[in-house]
Amino acid sequence: MELLFSPWPWYVSGPLIGLTTPLLLLLGGRAFGVSSSLRHVCAAVYPRDIEYLRYDWRKDGLWLLIFAGGLVVGGWIGGQLFRAESSVAISGQTVNDLAHLGISDIQGLAPASLFSWSSLLSWPSLLLMTVGGFLIGFGTRWANGCTSGHGITGMANLQWPSLVAVCGFFAGGLLATHLLFPLIF
Repeated sequence: MELLFSPWPWYVSGPLIGLTTPLLLLLGGRAFGVSSSLRHVCAAVYPRDIEYLRYDWRKDGLWLLIFAGGLVVGGWIGGQLFRAESSVAISGQTVNDLAHLGISDIQGLAPASLFSWSSLLSWPSLLLMTVGGFLIGFGTRWANGCTSGHGITGMANLQWPSLVAVCGFFAGGLLATHLLFPLIF
């Protein structure tokens, strides 16, 4: 049981996530990625009037909806039932870097200055979530995949477009952290 209540090191959890991709391809003939599950949900709920949503979502996407549901349930179980008593240690350099960005209340992986309700419901956060959510949704459909689809499946299949997409994800993250964060927060 101790194994379930302590964080797993990267060299265990990373390969387990990485092995999901070839196993899913070899055993199920499916590509890993969850961004298209929104299309399947929309096709299941609102199926007839929109051409983009007119397909057999049960045949193409039911497995993915079950998989995505398993991710949510597994995340909840891991976060609630198997929560570690001590928080994951954050390096001193990271704490200093976050303090330089204005985030100084580091207690765990979700600082209250970013993730409390009062912070999330502030105008800068609402604007950031709305614009960021739109850009992520648009970019995911435009790039034909999300971060997990390109970063895990596409890179594992040596796809050139996925390498470009992952470089774009990292560049966007660096720009947001070092240019937008100081302006917004």
